[in-house]
Amino acid sequence: MTVADDTSDDHGHHLPAVQDFPRGFGEASWWPFITAIGGSGFYIGAALYVLAQREIFGSTTLGGGIFVASTAVFLLGLYGWVYHAFVSDFWNREADHKHEAKLRWGMLTFLGTEIATFGALFVYYFFVRVGGWENIVLPEVLVTNLVIANTILLIASSFTMHFAHVALLNENRKRFLALLGTTLALGVIFLGGQAYEYYEFLVHMEYGVFEGAYSNGFYALTGLHGLHVSLGAVLLGIVFGRALFGQYSSERHVSVSTVSMYWHFVDVVWVFLVVVLYVGASI
Repeated sequence: MTVADDTSDDHGHHLPAVQDFPRGFGEASWWPFITAIGGSGFYIGAALYVLAQREIFGSTTLGGGIFVASTAVFLLGLYGWVYHAFVSDFWNREADHKHEAKLRWGMLTFLGTEIATFGALFVYYFFVRVGGWENIVLPEVLVTNLVIANTILLIASSFTMHFAHVALLNENRKRFLALLGTTLALGVIFLGGQAYEYYEFLVHMEYGVFEGAYSNGFYALTGLHGLHVSLGAVLLGIVFGRALFGQYSSERHVSVSTVSMYWHFVDVVWVFLVVVLYVGASI
């Protein structure tokens, strides 16, 4: 029996993963697995870097190298995953409403795991806040004009993202492109502001990662959030590029709606971070 016979006899499943790679996007696709390998490498590289800083194991070069290599693997997997989930189906006209519903539920499930990840770090912070807070070392100033400006920018980007989607549903392509581009620009500016904040803390205030329990939580939470905003900016860039080629309409916009979900999520997390980690710590 040939491979073609196998695929026709079974229940419409994709080819086995080895034969399916790298074209398919289904239960047999390798792309989610590749993305997960890259994502797990972030934590391995960061852990090795911290161990090297404490002179426990390895070198900072090893940890940093694994982190950079994992970033490349993660982006490669993400590209393949996004392309075959959204772009190829669009060009082949294979996407239908049932397929779109699965992708939306997939994004909601992914966001559920992200809530659990951030929740675990917030639980750590709340334990620190409740016990032994009098011994915590804080930066000289937490709520700065930069933090306020960054917060305003990110909240504004949620509005521009929402109204970009509304414009697309109303077939106003020019407004859709303008607001989507604005959202992407605001996200990039936010990342630049967060990088500058780290520079101020690390260089001018000399407030490093190992200053105590609060600094551990601060850099872990804000760094994880910055990573998510970076991922969101990549996704927005992909959507914006596709939008320039006219790939979206009021009938075909599933990737716009799923990226919009993700962007609103990172915005809400940032507001919670500011209230708990910046304002709450200052009180």
